[in-house]
This record gives sequence, C-alpha cells and structure tokens, in this order.
Amino acid sequence: MTDPFAVSDEPELTSSSLPPDARIIRAEDQPERHQPARAGEGASGLLAWARGWASFVKETLATLLPALVVALLVHAFVMQSTRVESYSMEPTLYQGQQIIIKKISYRFRAPERGEIVVLHSPEANGLPLIKRVVGLPGETIAVHNGQVYIDGHPLVEPYLRVVTKGIYPETPIPADSVFVMGDNRNRSRDSRAFGPVSLERITGRALLRYWPLGTLGFVR
Repeated sequence: MTDPFAVSDEPELTSSSLPPDARIIRAEDQPERHQPARAGEGASGLLAWARGWASFVKETLATLLPALVVALLVHAFVMQSTRVESYSMEPTLYQGQQIIIKKISYRFRAPERGEIVVLHSPEANGLPLIKRVVGLPGETIAVHNGQVYIDGHPLVEPYLRVVTKGIYPETPIPADSVFVMGDNRNRSRDSRAFGPVSLERITGRALLRYWPLGTLGFVR
C-alpha cells in the first residue's frame, strides 16, 4: 500500500535537469494563436467601405454636378469656343486662331454692321462660317469698281487690306436677313456666292481671340 504522505526521493524536474535539447514549455512561451475572423466581421468591414465610397461619390457629385450644368448652359446659350478654319477673314482673323463666340448677343437685338459673326452656311453643306456683316435688313447692296455700295452710297471699310474685285448687282436684303462678306475679299466665299443669310442661321458674335496668346484681344 502506498503511503500518501510519503515523500518521493525522485528529483524534481527543472530546466537544469533536462537534456540540453529539451526545455519546459510554459504558457507564456507558447506562440499566440490567432482566431480566424468571423464571417460577420468581414461583411461589416465591406459594408463600411461601401458606405464610405458612396458618401464620397455623393459629395463629389454634389460639388461637380451644378458646375457641369452651368458649363453646359453657358456653352449652349452664352459663350462658345471655336477655331478659325479658313483664310477668308485675314488679316482680322487667321487660320488656326481660337476665338470666343458670344451666343446670347442676337437673342435680344439684330446684328450690326461691321460685327463679325459665326453662321451656318445656307449652302447644302451647312458648314459653320465666320464673316463680317456688311449689309443690314431692308437695305440694298451692290459691288462694282472695287467698292461696296449700300443704298447707292460707298461703304467705308477700314478693316480691308485688299480691293474688292468683281461685280455684284444691286440686290435688296430681306427684312430677316443680313449680307455677309469676308475681310479677305478675294479669297472668301460669302453672300456674293450664296446670297443674304437669314438671322436664324447666325450662331453668335465673335468676341475675343485667345489663342495663340500673342494674338489675345477683342475681335473688331
């Protein structure tokens, strides 16, 4: 029978009494075991990310959308940029220049003589053109001897650098139209070829040259 109070003479196991390649593993020596993430935690993180992204998109749209709407309205009804594509308005405007068109000008008044306008050609191609208003509604216009005549009187045109060649018989301008010509008279296809232009075909008035920067200035 074993004596429960007997003292064992077996040596106590200590680190010093173990073989060199053995050691006592304590709880604090054991590597930390990471518990796998629960499925709910991953879904919660994804939901938080989605909400943050949605908030960012909402704030961005709230900032940019009004600006975009204003820009579209300005482009449609107020101002527009366009490029000069021909030589017909030299020396006032040169091919390749960028200009600003004021589209709202003729919603409240008719074009005035001497203004440079952008219009859709009355010819089949309907291409946009840049020309100067020479004759007004209700007037008569004629060209002969290198001179433009309005209602029988010679028209003073200080912007010209060349003599207007050719002959254009005296022609009445309808009440809803204007007569347009290019400043480079002998290299311009204008109302001498396709007749007076109805006011509804005029897009706007050329206001400003802005590119190249060296040509920056108002269009006159």
